[in-house]
Amino acid sequence: MTKAMTKWNFADVWEAVAETLPEAPALTQGSRTQSWKETDHRADNLARWLLGAGVAKQDKVALYLYNCPEYLEATFAIFKVGLVPINTNYRYADDELAYLWENADAVAVVFHGVFAERIEGIRERIPGIRSWLWVDDGTAACPSWAVPYETVATDDAAGDGGGERVRAPWGRGPDDLNLLYTGGTTGMPKGVMWRQDDLFALLNGSGFRKYDEESGVEGVRQSLSELGPGMTLLPACPLMHGTGGFTAIECLSEGGRVVLLASRQFDAVELLDTVEREKVNGLIIVGDAFGKPILAALNANPGRWDLSSLVGIISSGVMWSEETKQGLLGHHPTMLLVDAFSSSEALGMGSSISSGASASKTAQFTLGPFVRVLDPDGNDVAPGSAQPGVLALGGRIPLGYYKDQAKTDATFKTIGGARYSIPGDYAEVREDGSIHLLGRGSVVINTGGEKVYPEEVEEAIKTVDGVLDAVAVGIPNDRFGEEIVAAVELAPGAPEGSVSEDAIIEHVKSRLASYKAPRRVRFVSTIGRSPSGKVDYGRIRKESAAWVGVEL
Repeated sequence: MTKAMTKWNFADVWEAVAETLPEAPALTQGSRTQSWKETDHRADNLARWLLGAGVAKQDKVALYLYNCPEYLEATFAIFKVGLVPINTNYRYADDELAYLWENADAVAVVFHGVFAERIEGIRERIPGIRSWLWVDDGTAACPSWAVPYETVATDDAAGDGGGERVRAPWGRGPDDLNLLYTGGTTGMPKGVMWRQDDLFALLNGSGFRKYDEESGVEGVRQSLSELGPGMTLLPACPLMHGTGGFTAIECLSEGGRVVLLASRQFDAVELLDTVEREKVNGLIIVGDAFGKPILAALNANPGRWDLSSLVGIISSGVMWSEETKQGLLGHHPTMLLVDAFSSSEALGMGSSISSGASASKTAQFTLGPFVRVLDPDGNDVAPGSAQPGVLALGGRIPLGYYKDQAKTDATFKTIGGARYSIPGDYAEVREDGSIHLLGRGSVVINTGGEKVYPEEVEEAIKTVDGVLDAVAVGIPNDRFGEEIVAAVELAPGAPEGSVSEDAIIEHVKSRLASYKAPRRVRFVSTIGRSPSGKVDYGRIRKESAAWVGVEL
């Protein structure tokens, strides 16, 4: 029997939550908490303003924000009127921002005030953006070319504090997109196109409170009426990345509350204070970059925090070490630690779960239900064979990359009549069916959950006066997974000491996001390229690791 088609749209679900649980908390940051009713109404006001700004069906609206309630509130408004949210990495420099917004065909941007000066410098390069909404963060006054967000959100055009639902003439539906931009392995960011129906079904399937997939919005109302508000979730990582953004979206879909940290720099003490104060149930982090500082704070202050409300910690983006898991479980043995293996193009590739009884080995995962490990001929790798294979995810997957058919064809392939997402992750299959993750088959560097394409860094370094050639590699780093080390060859005749490590690092930071800059620079007599110009990344990485003093 053919399974019935589903028609999920996040705006429909969130409106059902607001109507069923109007007084339940939806968003918290610091001392500010908004109910579902308030959040829904503010999103309606914002949606009404967007329609008045002349948007069209599936127009793109960029979110250039640090973590804040406005990020999710604006997402709600965008979904209400059939538009598409565009996540924006707030670490991007001018060229990256201009490329992203132009590539996405953005027509509006919601931005924190601290970014006004940067936007001012690139506005002429992105004429397609007609509307700017300024979120006051106390850093600067609203520029003349923008509109204050709060004025829009509190403009009760309906006049009764509630008003009729705001819907666009073209409506909304399951085919509406959620566009997630990722740096990926190709340098400049590319937009992964998710149908809302597919994304909802995937997130719902892995959520804490699962709805009957075919029950529709009425099923949501019934479930919420019976069970009440959902969990309290704290995404400690940025909402502008899939790990934080998707988990927050799922929490709201379950009628839960999203709690956001007030500081823009990660502070483990602030996080633990917030977990205790807000009685957080679920914590979202990105590997050891978050886990190790949290563990250090707990070790330095035994018994300081009541973590009894915490049911689990979920990590995704980079691998999470066994040692850190064991340490955290020592402070709260009854919680679950989940290491989720996913990417922007492939949700649900695998997971490992640790409890007080044991901590899973680093890089050991149980495959998701629609995952295959394929050899170069497209056949399944035999468990226990020790043969590396590429991971292929079937089931509900993205439509492809926005405006990039070539990259879409390279990643999304049809095998045996079924469509698969193959982002390029390699693994071995153990005899018990679990996988040992080997990493991307390319030379992409993953530092603190951020993916960095080496050629982008190399090209920036090669613009430094006195530099002839450069290669960037990632070597192991206990906290960030990998750190970037650059091997640099100076131009013939360049005086010794004429180009410093600090100068190269600062130059890269001036051209690219800071996390893309090398942490260390190794000056070499020659890069050692082949006659065809190719470089042996494996050799450079091995030499760089030995130079730093770490093992591969």
